[in-house]
Amino acid sequence: MQAGGVLGGGGTLAAKKIGAQKAPWAWRIKNALRPGYLKGVIAFHLIRPFAAWWGLLVTIGALDVKVRRADGTWIDYGTVGYRVITTAGVTFLRDDWNANAQDFTTFNFHGCGTGNTAEAVGDTALVTESTTALNPDSTRATGTRSVPSSTSFASVGTATFDATAAITEHGLLSQAATGGGTLWDRTVFAAINVASGDSIQFTYTGTLSGGG
Repeated sequence: MQAGGVLGGGGTLAAKKIGAQKAPWAWRIKNALRPGYLKGVIAFHLIRPFAAWWGLLVTIGALDVKVRRADGTWIDYGTVGYRVITTAGVTFLRDDWNANAQDFTTFNFHGCGTGNTAEAVGDTALVTESTTALNPDSTRATGTRSVPSSTSFASVGTATFDATAAITEHGLLSQAATGGGTLWDRTVFAAINVASGDSIQFTYTGTLSGGG
């Protein structure tokens, strides 16, 4: 007795790599039309190279933002602003350079808040810094440092939230606890709404253009 037959199987398996979504067009347009953002774009892409050509040392900061929702979804808001290094921050650097009176490496803590007053060189703190909306409360995110190029420094800090907030400002500061420390740089941007379980990854990049 013989038995014969054919057993076959078929099908397809497709894998899709899911990356970060882009921020909504409405948000990107709103943020790009802010006078502070436009001024920063001009400074970064036109004035900075021109000043370097004239042999001037120029320092400028840029802030990039990514949001991670509680469900694991990432939203990439890109570069949200290029401003502004404060007088207090520059004075801090001067004093460190002069007599080691300060420690410039302490500028590695990321504060955020809900104030929308335009950036100014005279700023010494965030306008309305988030405290109890953060997890843990009243604690700024500690940055992870890197040197992406020969003339730039980057600090990446992630703030986690356990309450709703409309985040509109960021600062790089010299201490972890909210409500104190020296403010090196403050950036204002269009509101990014977060809820409990969400987090914001802030990437601050400081670039120095040597004269040449």
